Amino acid sequence: MIQASKLISQGAGLAPALVKRASTIELDWDVRQKSRFDATDSIGRSLGIFLPRGTVARGGDVLVAEDGSLIRVIAAPQSVLKITHCTQHGRPYDLIRAAYHLGNRHVPIELKPDHLKIEPDHVLADMLRAMHLIVHAVEEAFEPENGAYAAGGHHTHVEHSHGEHSHSHA
Repeated sequence: MIQASKLISQGAGLAPALVKRASTIELDWDVRQKSRFDATDSIGRSLGIFLPRGTVARGGDVLVAEDGSLIRVIAAPQSVLKITHCTQHGRPYDLIRAAYHLGNRHVPIELKPDHLKIEPDHVLADMLRAMHLIVHAVEEAFEPENGAYAAGGHHTHVEHSHGEHSHSHA
């Protein structure tokens, strides 16, 4: 078994050609949020992944194995609930309300401009439908937000200006 204990977020600093040639592992969210797990890569190697506690592997991240080889992480499709606003009776703002209520319940949530995704839960699905949202069970990759207090982050850190005040969101 080959061990990998280093993660390079989104392959930062690596030549695109190296990342493209890397073997891959396709993992669902339940596995990607663990620090230690076994996997088999796309070329059939058995891997033991040993990341620092609290590390979450995201689709597009690159693992470095003890032999120096690279393994690209792919977010596997999995069962999720895709939530959209009702185009006839609702408005996009309804998704913000839904995200607020789901956040109050500490539900892992993927936020997109036109939809939300959560792990399947019939009680939450009923609550969302009662809020006049459309809820569909689909098989898609799931990349929930890390949360406000998580180390690192799921979004790109950029510097920008708010009028007179410039600052970094790093």
